[in-house]
Amino acid sequence: MKTVQISLNSIDKVKSFVNTINLMDCDFDLISGRYVIDAKSIMGIFSLDLSKPIDLAIHAETDVDKILEALKPYLV
Repeated sequence: MKTVQISLNSIDKVKSFVNTINLMDCDFDLISGRYVIDAKSIMGIFSLDLSKPIDLAIHAETDVDKILEALKPYLV
């Protein structure tokens, strides 16, 4: 598992982020304070405070570099 910080500070960014990670086979969690939600859930994402960076936990054993490359527009 790898954890990175991402920024989803607009509705368009949230939509494109969810579309990007839904193409991947591994699981993703967003962690904001004491809340942990499924990063593939657009409704869950909108329940978080998006004004500041959020931790993204990537549950992948392989291809982490490819995943990080795809997520580059959202990384802090």
